[in-house]
Amino acid sequence: MSDLLAWLTEPFQYPFMLRALWASMVVGVICPVLGTYVVLRGMTFLGDALAHIILPGVVVAHLLGWPLAVGALIAGVLAALLIAAISRRAVIREDTVVGVVFAGAFALGIALLSLRGNYAIDLTHILFGNLLGVSIADLVLTSVLGLLALLSVVVFYKEFLVLSFDPVLAVTLRLPVNWLQNLLFVLIAVVIVVSIQVVGVALVLAMLVTPAAAAYMLTRRLWPMMVLGAAFGVISTIIGLYLSFYVNIASGPAVVLVETAIFGLVFIFSPQRGVVRTWLRRRRNAVTPT
Repeated sequence: MSDLLAWLTEPFQYPFMLRALWASMVVGVICPVLGTYVVLRGMTFLGDALAHIILPGVVVAHLLGWPLAVGALIAGVLAALLIAAISRRAVIREDTVVGVVFAGAFALGIALLSLRGNYAIDLTHILFGNLLGVSIADLVLTSVLGLLALLSVVVFYKEFLVLSFDPVLAVTLRLPVNWLQNLLFVLIAVVIVVSIQVVGVALVLAMLVTPAAAAYMLTRRLWPMMVLGAAFGVISTIIGLYLSFYVNIASGPAVVLVETAIFGLVFIFSPQRGVVRTWLRRRRNAVTPT
């Protein structure tokens, strides 16, 4: 028992591991909560695009020596509002607008990085994060932004609920649909900013979607879906940190791999919608009564 306790506590004897644990747990909670709306409304492409659209802001902040989250937050909020504004006024589909803004912004970010000459190293740090390098300032900013996003979800829970499940009803009830849409886009951008230090731009979509998708296979009720997704996110971050420490693999990818494994288990063994359940139901229906 003492050996097990020592094994469990050893990683967190180091301050950088404690900071990493706190930051990853904040991300592990807030990402699935907002990711629930992404899954329900089929906005996965938007989430992926926003994760890449913020790259120019991250690069500018990096070049100026600012905290990465500051540049990312500015770029993310502006991009979210720009996509929402163009989508409402243009004759082309929203996903096309997202694709155009996504490609242009990502290219701009890489072009800005290339000005330094050694952009490959910088790009790796930005794309894949540096969870074990989280500073106190990063931790404070991550916690504040995450708390604000969670409070916004709580305050506008009913409005987002109606908007996600029945947009026509939202219009009938005279809810400020455009304003709520803008707010949801901005919150997704904020969550992506919060996640940059943990998993980077390249893997943030997994943090946003995978736990929420696993929860979606277990329940169709919004509140339990958020709670389950957050639980999956927290469990994944803790196990991922242990894997990173003891197996010596990158922390961000380790967290995402655990989330993917949880999704795989739910996909196979879900009591209502899992592969095993579906196979058994089909076999039962195929049996001809004698």
